[in-house]
Amino acid sequence: MRDTLVLNASFEPLSTVTLNRAVVLVLTDKAVVEQAHPELRMRGAAIEMPVPRVIRLCRYVRVPFRRRAPWSRRGVLVRDQHRCAYCGKRATTVDHVVPRSRGGADSWLNTVASCAEDNHRKADRTPEQAGMPLLREPFEPTPADAMLLSLGSGAEVLPDWLSRGAAA
Repeated sequence: MRDTLVLNASFEPLSTVTLNRAVVLVLTDKAVVEQAHPELRMRGAAIEMPVPRVIRLCRYVRVPFRRRAPWSRRGVLVRDQHRCAYCGKRATTVDHVVPRSRGGADSWLNTVASCAEDNHRKADRTPEQAGMPLLREPFEPTPADAMLLSLGSGAEVLPDWLSRGAAA
């Protein structure tokens, strides 16, 4: 099962936690369930509750400002929705726009999701040298974007609380 999204008391996304941790936060009255899985419930000896997808902390937690989302291969694949930046097919690898052998870095702006065939075909060249234009330019997600993207198919999770968060 996927992790549970944790919102601050102000509805700002904070992090993701395991299902067990989310349940403990709710049962200890430190958080409330904002959105639950529609058909799943958890049962114990003396309690029954919906399986939380999104919880909100009851007290505001001050978080130090984080300037940049940490780069990772998994993050690049999720950012690009597992779609190859060269052909649009399913991506399974990460390609460096400027190859590492030519000074290219492991960074959000120098890496794109790629299918194995295009990654091999591009080899140790830039997209221009290989005649393989990018379908979309790489970008650096904000730390909040990176966390929300890590939830995977979070599109069905966001609409209910996002509108409330904007109003808060």
